[in-house]
Amino acid sequence: MLSGSRPSWLTFDCYGTLIQWDEGLLAAVSQILAKQSTTSVDARTLVEVYDKYEHDLEQTPPHRKFRAVASTALELAMQEIGLTYASSDIDILTVGISKMPPFPEVPDALGELKGMGFNLCIISNTDDDIIAGNVAQLGGHFDRVITAEQAQAYKPSRKMLEFAHQALCVSQDDIVHICASPHLDLAAAREMGFRCIWVDRGTGRQSLPDYTPNEVLPTLGHLPQLFRGINWN
Repeated sequence: MLSGSRPSWLTFDCYGTLIQWDEGLLAAVSQILAKQSTTSVDARTLVEVYDKYEHDLEQTPPHRKFRAVASTALELAMQEIGLTYASSDIDILTVGISKMPPFPEVPDALGELKGMGFNLCIISNTDDDIIAGNVAQLGGHFDRVITAEQAQAYKPSRKMLEFAHQALCVSQDDIVHICASPHLDLAAAREMGFRCIWVDRGTGRQSLPDYTPNEVLPTLGHLPQLFRGINWN
């Protein structure tokens, strides 16, 4: 259960938590596949292989910007399944990411949380220019946006979360982190011990077998009610 003092900051993962990542990624990959002269590969297959390479590359030194990581991951994934990679494909992917919209309940929920007096921050494995398009759709409620480009590290690395806490001038006890990613954000919470709420949107992702988040919610819209229930309003 969520306990302890009222946090001064709420930190959020972006893609999959606030922004419709799965739907947007499938749409971008479908656009890339449509350029192929002939292929029987479906978008979900390419996304699955791309994800594998992306996550591995993010944890492989030296640090590279997300665009470079995504470009290499996409090229390797397409080669693995017999597709032809073109330099324009990474533009389709990154532009598609930047245009991904929020989940329907997110802007109003963020507005409620801001009205309750919380400071709001995004901590995301991306570049500043890519996430700018997503943040512009979130209602202007965020006080800070911290990216892997700024931290020179990707979640679940402690380096990224510690960079964020230093940038916000807080200890990990002063924040509650809200996320949808088990292998990135829940893994970091397990290792570092900060309070964490998992937004389980029913995508089939499973929580970690050796970690239980402080709360589990089906959407972000339930968060203000949760906080009111523990007198954090």
